[in-house]
Amino acid sequence: MRFFTDADIGAVLGWAELIHAIEQIMVEPKATAPARTFHTVPDGNGNDAAFLLKPGWVAGEIIGVKAVTVFPDNGGQGLPMVQAGVLLFDGVTGSLVGACEANTLTTRRTAAASAVAAKRLARSDASRLLVVGTGALAPMAIQAHAHVRDFATVQVWGRHPAKAAAVAEEAAAHGLTVDVVTDLDAAVADADVISCVTGATEPIVRGALVKPGCHVDLIGGFSPEMREADDDVVRRASVFVDTYDDAAIAGDIAQPLASGILTPADLLADLAELVAGEHPGRRDDDEVTLFKSAGTALEDLAAARLAVG
Repeated sequence: MRFFTDADIGAVLGWAELIHAIEQIMVEPKATAPARTFHTVPDGNGNDAAFLLKPGWVAGEIIGVKAVTVFPDNGGQGLPMVQAGVLLFDGVTGSLVGACEANTLTTRRTAAASAVAAKRLARSDASRLLVVGTGALAPMAIQAHAHVRDFATVQVWGRHPAKAAAVAEEAAAHGLTVDVVTDLDAAVADADVISCVTGATEPIVRGALVKPGCHVDLIGGFSPEMREADDDVVRRASVFVDTYDDAAIAGDIAQPLASGILTPADLLADLAELVAGEHPGRRDDDEVTLFKSAGTALEDLAAARLAVG
């Protein structure tokens, strides 16, 4: 049995390879990802944390399960809010074959999945990327989106400018120039691609400001209470999801479904259907597109399988 640290994972998951691995597993006929389980767990300090289990497998090849904790107060202790691990089993014998720290795996595969969608949903001439949020996902979102589109301008916004500056500095280490912005509304109005990677429970991207042709990528929210974009974004956009079941739990989709602003028929395609070409993706230059990523075990399995070889 082999064990891989976050550093090991980061060293082997290149963007081109990871994006391709996710595209492959999304159309793999033997791949299955049952519904995740979600539990609320007291954190010992009087607050609620979250614990998720996400299984998936490719029949006759590999089985994986990812365990995720979400402790919202970790930032004050200098720890990631989201932490995870993956166990891998042989799909023929059931033997344990590998284990991974999955913090880096999670951020990289999440960003890569959004890049898979953006390849099909963002305008081909998109030149301005705005990343909203300053957590561990922010620099990954910048790198992944920059891998599939040639942006002339990349901007990052956060509630704390010093944290946004740190994201820009990390991006610079990968050869990307990122500007810190303090006027979120102005940045939203100018952006061709908006990637949100926050833990917001109140919308921070306003649809009235989103310009025609913009692609809105919502990554941060995973629970019914979390919301990054308002109802106007949803009303204006052609809506796509990574998986129907998981996205329907996340507030950016769950709340509009509950209020009637969205119906299930308004979810035009999931990531597998986009990759397979069952939906054409963006249809014209003025179309506003929205991709809601809630995370699927198949993305984790693709990344872990690639990492362990």
